[in-house]
Amino acid sequence: MPLLPYLEANRLEAGCDEVGRGCLAGPVVAAAVILPNIYENPWINDSKKLSKTQREELVEEIKNASIAWALGEASVAEIDQINILNASFLAMKRAVLALQTQPEHLLIDGNRWNSDLELPFTCVIKGDGKFTSIAAASILAKVHRDQFMENLAQEFPHYGWESNAGYPTKVHREGIIKHGKTPWHRNSFRLLPEQLKLDL
Repeated sequence: MPLLPYLEANRLEAGCDEVGRGCLAGPVVAAAVILPNIYENPWINDSKKLSKTQREELVEEIKNASIAWALGEASVAEIDQINILNASFLAMKRAVLALQTQPEHLLIDGNRWNSDLELPFTCVIKGDGKFTSIAAASILAKVHRDQFMENLAQEFPHYGWESNAGYPTKVHREGIIKHGKTPWHRNSFRLLPEQLKLDL
């Protein structure tokens, strides 16, 4: 089933999504994308349903086809200070503010949105599987963040970030046990299961 091109025709809608909320390390990254109402691409879908190669191949297509696109992020320090939910909102707000064209309406992936932006919005649960613009945002955000974590893995090679992007995999947690945490780990997160004792 193809994704929907818009919620309301003839309106500049920015699809917004973020990635990295469930990670133990690294920033949370968001993207905002405004696509033309007439744009269609059957390959664009929820980034989690696409392969790494498919996502990477779609990045330039999305950027070239969009009216405007932008990325935003919230740092590990901000995540620890204001919590991951608010940091996700902050990253999406920064992405929206970075758009070179002002949208008239926001399509937010998820069931909650909170910001001081004076823009009307609609929250869409599992929106990256429903609207093309949200799916496009999820692809841009994921590819950007994955590449960022791959680069970090060269400096911190013990955690498998080149393949797990900072998510809590067995390799990642074994790396924490053996080598401790890095400046990129989120101190406000439980880095290890409670039964594993580690002096962090």
